[in-house]
Amino acid sequence: MQDVIIAGCGPTGAMLAAELRLHDVKVLVLERDTEPASEVRIVGLHIRSLELMAMRGLLDRLLEHGRRRPAGAYFAAIDKPAPKGLDSPYAYLLGIPQPVIVQQLEEHATALGAQIRRGSAVAAFEQDDDGVTVELDSGERLRARFLVGCDGARSTVRKHLGVAFPGEPSKADTLMGALEASMPPEEIAARVAAIRETDQRFVFAPFGPGVYRVILPTVPAGDRAQQPTLEDFSRELQAVAGTDFGIHSPRWLSRFGNATRLAERYRVGRVLLAGDAAHIHPPTGGQGLNLGVQDAVNLGWKLAAQVRGWAPDGLLDTYHAERHPVAADVLDNTRAQLELSSTDPGAQAARRLLTELMDFEVVNRHLTEKISAIGIRYDLGPGPDLLGRRMPDLDLQGRRLYGRMHQARGLLLDRTGQLTAGAWADRVDAIVEPGADLYAPAVLLRPDGHVAWIGADQRDLDEHLARWFGTAAA
Repeated sequence: MQDVIIAGCGPTGAMLAAELRLHDVKVLVLERDTEPASEVRIVGLHIRSLELMAMRGLLDRLLEHGRRRPAGAYFAAIDKPAPKGLDSPYAYLLGIPQPVIVQQLEEHATALGAQIRRGSAVAAFEQDDDGVTVELDSGERLRARFLVGCDGARSTVRKHLGVAFPGEPSKADTLMGALEASMPPEEIAARVAAIRETDQRFVFAPFGPGVYRVILPTVPAGDRAQQPTLEDFSRELQAVAGTDFGIHSPRWLSRFGNATRLAERYRVGRVLLAGDAAHIHPPTGGQGLNLGVQDAVNLGWKLAAQVRGWAPDGLLDTYHAERHPVAADVLDNTRAQLELSSTDPGAQAARRLLTELMDFEVVNRHLTEKISAIGIRYDLGPGPDLLGRRMPDLDLQGRRLYGRMHQARGLLLDRTGQLTAGAWADRVDAIVEPGADLYAPAVLLRPDGHVAWIGADQRDLDEHLARWFGTAAA
């Protein structure tokens, strides 16, 4: 019997598996595809995701495969530099092929002891008071204490669970691909610049020697599951640009819609949803993969606590309470960005106005922190503004804070030298740092790096240790 079965081994599923294994939870990941995806689609890791990778000791290996670009121009591709002082050593965007992220996270999870079974998918399941019986598409039946659906926008787990997925259906399509072009580069650049004066959605940009990345709005397709062809790209380019730029030799081609939906519930009993199984939206702002990875880090330690038997009452339910509003905000900001990318005169006027407003540092900062997810503040009750926010990666006497959080344990940072994790020391590390710039005498960090308590009183600390880390060990 497994502790947790995860349906889907994309970035969300692989990250969740690794997070659970850090707490010695027995994990089986089921992936429908027999081989990893071959599409070399470049995605961007935003600041908060980079922080989480640093927090788990994964960032250096990802940097070897990615390309940094300055933070900025996140919101609706409005060309503004990043605001100053984003309070993170990772204030950049890391462009990296999605298959590389999946591979690195898979290797991380398996090195920690997770099992990944390819060519297997969840077909149905039944849950009871003690666990979940999962039926595979092969007819095999497996038993686990919990099931997590990380199986994408068409999630079998979500559908079988009967969770509503309200929102808007796709009303427009976008073609995306990487291919070669025979037109001289200077002619391509001039034609693209002219188009983008009125249509920021159109992208035809260098992607390597002789290769271009193409993002091309188009009319809705009859069957979005059908892969587009080179002829589809040529026809649509002719309609938009008056030329197909001499495209040939595609590396990969795909099509996506602009459906926007959010699951009503992230948990029903022993079954949970994460990543695209819980929320879908257009890729505007590049937030989708980041949102799913951040779901996994929020959920991982809470689900592990439930499995290991020390979770306080209601801890697992805080996953929905915290992450559902975050996803709702992402859906709203992608809706807004799509409107601002429209070629309609009203939308273009609104875009020009917002472009002016972003010259104000406070506006630029707010939108940058929204897209990069470093502005998230979970509602943990009344308290200072830092409560519920992520703690930046502080320099602690020459060693960075996140370097001390690789094992996904809680962390007490104490400037006073008078506090202790006491009977919770099996779940919470304590570090005395008199010179640390904590903005407070002491802080308690959850395993996801968010501030759970601020203060100087041991009794108050003990109450919050119990709130987040359960009954003290005997």
